[in-house]
Amino acid sequence: MQLLQMDQTKFCCSVCLDLLKDPVAIPCGHSYCMNCIKSFWDEEEKKKIYSCPQCRQTFTARPVLEKNTMLADLVEELKKTGLQAAPADHCYAGPEDVACDVCTGRKMKAFKSCLFCLASYCEKHLQTHNIVAASFKKHKLVEPSKKLQEKICSRHDEVMKMFCRTDQQSICYLCSVDEHKGHDTVSAAAERTERQRELEVSRQNIQQRIQDREKDVKLLQQEVEAINQSADQTVEHSEKIFTELIHLIQKRSSDVKQRLKDPLTSNIQLHVYNFIIY
Repeated sequence: MQLLQMDQTKFCCSVCLDLLKDPVAIPCGHSYCMNCIKSFWDEEEKKKIYSCPQCRQTFTARPVLEKNTMLADLVEELKKTGLQAAPADHCYAGPEDVACDVCTGRKMKAFKSCLFCLASYCEKHLQTHNIVAASFKKHKLVEPSKKLQEKICSRHDEVMKMFCRTDQQSICYLCSVDEHKGHDTVSAAAERTERQRELEVSRQNIQQRIQDREKDVKLLQQEVEAINQSADQTVEHSEKIFTELIHLIQKRSSDVKQRLKDPLTSNIQLHVYNFIIY
């Protein structure tokens, strides 16, 4: 029960961010999954210098790894409580997300990107970055970006915080006093605000045009409905007239037949017939 009150993140590997599997402690005192630290050092094999992913302490010789049985037992006890340190799926980086550059295996979503390191960090690894970079003022954290290199001036190796409206390109401060001297330059933030304002005006205009077109379509639909209704009424009226005309013809036909059957009418027809013959 005591384990329930403990911070379960202390039993997480800072590389895979999951509960430790076959935990090992390296000389600096930090613990990792055996496979995670092996994979991390395999990538550093060419440099022949092995470091700790958290504190960055280096070891000239690759440390021998031994499973920490006591820590492994604690992790197993933690698992029995039903608590898992594995993050939810939505915390992992998808195809459209910026992934953490430090995570190995399945990478987490980046929380911030550093323009100085030109790397992105998840929330866990960002803590390590902040500890290392605490004494360096050049480290600049921004929202996660896949195009970090594009934010650095290739000529002066500085963050491009300005925008040249004359040449329509992002520049750094040194560019503004050098090859872009005398140009119409503003801060990148001011240009971004202006572009957003223009986009909002364009969006409103487009929205208004869409509403106008919807009104025109609605009017056309009403006219079509009116024409269809008028046509239906005309057809109905025509059918009524033809029906009445048929009834009238049938009545007249019946009257003629009746008259022909009348005796008086038959005698007159006989006299007419005899007159014609004689």
